[in-house]
Amino acid sequence: MEILERAYAKLNISLDTPFAHADGEQEWDMLMVAIDLADTVTIRTTTDHQEIIVESTSGLLPLNEKNLAYQAAELMRERAGVSEGVEIHIDKHIPVAAGLGGGSSDAAAVLRGLNKIWHMTLTEAQLAEIGLKIDADVPFCVYSRPARVTGRGEIVAPLSQKFPPLWLVVSKPAISVSTPKILKMIDYDNLEHGDMSALMDAVERGDFDAAFKGMFNVLEPVTASKYPEIVKLKEKMRKFGADAVQMSGTGPTVFAITDKASRAKRLYNAVRGFVPETYMVRLVN
Repeated sequence: MEILERAYAKLNISLDTPFAHADGEQEWDMLMVAIDLADTVTIRTTTDHQEIIVESTSGLLPLNEKNLAYQAAELMRERAGVSEGVEIHIDKHIPVAAGLGGGSSDAAAVLRGLNKIWHMTLTEAQLAEIGLKIDADVPFCVYSRPARVTGRGEIVAPLSQKFPPLWLVVSKPAISVSTPKILKMIDYDNLEHGDMSALMDAVERGDFDAAFKGMFNVLEPVTASKYPEIVKLKEKMRKFGADAVQMSGTGPTVFAITDKASRAKRLYNAVRGFVPETYMVRLVN
């Protein structure tokens, strides 16, 4: 049987890590959204063999057990108690090592797809629990809609309040950032935390102007200390008329928000001239 799943990129409207657990894993408090920049993941099960085979249109992905989609198939097969072969084809559009959760989203697509193929009837919360074994971003990517994400990434609370129609310009400088390396650089004694409760209050009131003014990412100064290009890109986006600008995840991708398509188009054209991996996208509500 074959199924096709869309794997949406994610952005962090806010990102805080209040503390690290005794095992070194981060505690998270984040407001996350999905955008319509997406990979297309085709999942096929077969009785012809018992292997997990991953193919991709990108030459930058590992195609073995290091691939998160491969890991998702392995966990689902174990959970379902089946020995069928799984063939996964990833048509890659989300930039790799960009802070956009591309690998996590592909893994979430495999979890959702196999859940349907094998009639496992697992809930989103159960899939998110399995996803946490793969990566902290997979639980959110299972839901792929605006949500507050806490714990180690496994507690996903989708928002009741919908975001307004917005345009985003998402731009990935030509640098690759290693998430584990950035996380090791966090100095909790000197980390400046944002005001998450004020931001969430603004979202719940539907006051998105206040919410975007209160956006923050505590990892931005950490990554920017190593990659000053991020600060320069943010400054340029502001100069070109963005309403709000921020780095997503551990970076290096920076996104700009505006409520006007014409301004987004102008921003997109201006930024793409010096950062080729630039996209004009919408939110997935």
